Amino acid sequence: MRFCIKHEMKGRLRIHIIQNRMTYAEADTLSWYLEEQENVTEVKVYERTADAVICYKGEREEILTVLKQFSYEKAEVPETVLSSSGRQLNEEYKERLITKTVLHYGSKLFLPMPVRAVITSVKSVKYIWKGIRCLAHGRLEVPVLDATAISVSVFRKDFATAGSVMFLLGIGEIIEEWTHKKSVGDLARSMSLNVKKVWLKREDQEILVKSSEVQPGDEIIVHIGNVIPFDGEVSDGEGMVNQASLTGEAMPVRRVSGQSVYAGTVLEEGELQIRVKAVTGSTRYEKIVSMIEDSEKLKSSVEGKAEHLADRLVPYTLLGTGAAWLLTRNVTRTLSVLMVDFSCALKLAMPITVLSAIREAGENHITVKGGKFLEAVADADTIVFDKTGTLTKATPTVKDVVVFGEYPKEEALRIAACLEEHFPHSMAKAVVDAAKERNLSHEEMHSKVEYIVAHGISSYINDKKVVIGSSHFVFEDEECTIDPQYQDRYDTLPPEYSHLYLAIEHKLAAVICIEDPLREEAAEMVKSLKAAGITKVVMMTGDSERTAAAIAKRVGVDEYYAEVLPEDKANFVEKEKSEGRKVIMIGDGINDSPALSAADAGIAISDGAEIAREIADITIAADDLREVVTLKLLSNLMLKRIHRNYRSIVGINSGLIVLGVTGMIQPTMSALLHNTSTLLISLRSMRNLLPEKEKVEL
Repeated sequence: MRFCIKHEMKGRLRIHIIQNRMTYAEADTLSWYLEEQENVTEVKVYERTADAVICYKGEREEILTVLKQFSYEKAEVPETVLSSSGRQLNEEYKERLITKTVLHYGSKLFLPMPVRAVITSVKSVKYIWKGIRCLAHGRLEVPVLDATAISVSVFRKDFATAGSVMFLLGIGEIIEEWTHKKSVGDLARSMSLNVKKVWLKREDQEILVKSSEVQPGDEIIVHIGNVIPFDGEVSDGEGMVNQASLTGEAMPVRRVSGQSVYAGTVLEEGELQIRVKAVTGSTRYEKIVSMIEDSEKLKSSVEGKAEHLADRLVPYTLLGTGAAWLLTRNVTRTLSVLMVDFSCALKLAMPITVLSAIREAGENHITVKGGKFLEAVADADTIVFDKTGTLTKATPTVKDVVVFGEYPKEEALRIAACLEEHFPHSMAKAVVDAAKERNLSHEEMHSKVEYIVAHGISSYINDKKVVIGSSHFVFEDEECTIDPQYQDRYDTLPPEYSHLYLAIEHKLAAVICIEDPLREEAAEMVKSLKAAGITKVVMMTGDSERTAAAIAKRVGVDEYYAEVLPEDKANFVEKEKSEGRKVIMIGDGINDSPALSAADAGIAISDGAEIAREIADITIAADDLREVVTLKLLSNLMLKRIHRNYRSIVGINSGLIVLGVTGMIQPTMSALLHNTSTLLISLRSMRNLLPEKEKVEL
């Protein structure tokens, strides 16, 4: 690619791409390509000027080399990146706003009054018809008020007032539609699939391959807790599939051979072999957009209250108009009241505030599936943390393998990795990575793997039963034993590590010691949450009492619970809610899913189990837990802005009514000030909520 550098400073380049015209697709392709580079931290591509601003870390020459190697033709950009891009949408609505403004004020300058009167009369038909339809259905709502104001102005031949009212209503409609579509698009893109690898069935083997290598007709295996990556048909197996992402229905459905399954749904129980029908992600994206727009997920209760209040105020505005006529017998003063209504601003500003908050959350690497969940976070006073992979780092590491029999360390680790690689958990990933680092090959050598949630894994290797998991699972559920000669070794296992137990033929074969270090920011995050309004911080873990106590003390939680099962977490959340508390649950594993679902707001870690992300209402990046604080501050500020908007709308419009009735302002000025204030409040509602100084450094 040919380009020139327009401006540069350390860690930042602004370049101009030398080409005649940049299309939306080309801008999206370049942006995607640069974002995929490891040393690029932020990218903005401007298609109008063919410029790009690139923030990077490392050496300048590396970025220049990347740019020189780029070409639109060679960049293998995923189909969904282009099909779901919001770039064209933004430009379309910008042009609509500019065009509407230019035409409105241009007509005032260049068209004679009689022509403007005809145009205004024709345009008024749409608004008057909406009002008539509302009345025909027995409803006194906002369209009735708009229609009355416009029709009275036209009847009095006050075309300037009618034109101004319709212009400002039109601008408001465009801004609301734009903000809504952009927020829905951003949300849908964040919910789109990001499955990099899948298990491909080839002869009698399961092979882990890139998802891009899968073709229609291939057979793939989906294990419990994993997302189904493609549309297809079940060819073998049985499972319970959670289809909430497509249908909004939280109850899982049973799927057996011959039945269809869809990309983006999650396998809650069982194991499925699926014959792939389609490998593109566009249908998944379209289904999500449809689901969001058809559901009430985006609606917070404050939005619903605003809409109902807006419609309930319409009769009072009409009564106020009648009262003004009876008291003053002055059409001008009466019309001044009619030109002002509270409902327009309420209906416009509140949804924009919520949708803008969702957008801003996305800018801070937080995916929120609806406004009501931000409201739940704002109201929350209790927060429950899972420990492993949440309060502790998402990348635990194997520090030692302690053997208790004939199997050497390398063989024990190889067997463990062969079993663990099938299931999504940070501990499992640590085992698989450790085997990879030691170059231990672990091709499929076992029979079907059975996963018992929150306990462990069971399978057979060379007709020998192999289990791996917690001490409770291995020693109590599976009744495995320790060879007496190794009892001392077992009793002196290092207490600072988490332990994963491997048993073969009911005999303990090895204990894998995994370092699960606490996140550096955990204690600071807890303090910040309490400052933001959280009064109770709880930690729950399946680890031993000793380990849990040590972590709880360092983090500074109010309560902790050790050796808990998934149902224990969910029961605790339900108990807190029954006592009148608003609860947030944060976790990353399959075993956290019931509690995530039960909480007022469930938050999943982005690199945790897919079922946790699917069930959760909010997802945060795994890099820094302080994003939870950012989320809480953002939610608090959203409600604060909504309440301030209420006060502004009531104060401004009440003042305009008083000025109109007393004859201090004319109807034209009343309409102009009302609609201008509505527009300004709406525009203010689109601004970011978090001041730079309050954003948590990530």
